[in-house]
Amino acid sequence: MSDMSSPSAIDKTLMVLDAVLEHSRFTDVVNATGLAKSTVHRIMASLVEHEFVAQADDGSYHPGPKALRLAGHALTNVDLATVARPVLADLVAQTRCTVHVGLLNGDEAIYVARLDGPKPYRMPSRVGKAIWLHCTGIGKALLAEKDEDALDLHITRTGLPARTPLTHTTAAALKTDLAQVRTRGYALDDEENEPGIRCVAAVIHDHTGAAIAAVSISTLSLEQSIAQVALMAPAAIEAARKISAALGYREPTN
Repeated sequence: MSDMSSPSAIDKTLMVLDAVLEHSRFTDVVNATGLAKSTVHRIMASLVEHEFVAQADDGSYHPGPKALRLAGHALTNVDLATVARPVLADLVAQTRCTVHVGLLNGDEAIYVARLDGPKPYRMPSRVGKAIWLHCTGIGKALLAEKDEDALDLHITRTGLPARTPLTHTTAAALKTDLAQVRTRGYALDDEENEPGIRCVAAVIHDHTGAAIAAVSISTLSLEQSIAQVALMAPAAIEAARKISAALGYREPTN
């Protein structure tokens, strides 16, 4: 039996394939894997032969047709709610609060997943419900990812209607809030969408890096102040990071 079928050889092959997804030059792949040049060269030749890697005329490497086909099949069958559920279960266990995932859909977000905490009450939300972006934690986490032009177009299209007396209804107020979202890495909803409800939310990225959804932790304002809700931000951010990673997102490296 060839040594390529042994566990160590399989691990090396996967290391090389993973490196090719990030680096196009042979030397960079060698450096990224830490393997010997001869080993990387042998593995790359095999991956090219089997069409998992392709080599351009200038000698650079990129994912081959079989890798792209495999990725396409996987992405077609990805269900955000299914991917998020185990992460949300852990988040409920950690916070004992109701948690949601909202998927961006034009100028709204739609709840695609919800898990309740062990509380005697239920939030006025349901899977499939559309929510506005400018007055919800999920929505503001998503809006904070937009550039200035896209944000201005959203404001023009929606008009920023009030949901409660605390809703941001002017572009200036919303943009000030979104600047804080970008700085701290999470969004807060301080009774801006539903009276008596506060939440904290963090954005979810897909495999392309696009902001497609957000995860939120919700509680009653009678139970927790906005400062206490903000203390749950690290949990929301970590949950969003895990869901993003499960969708194929790779965080930028400095």
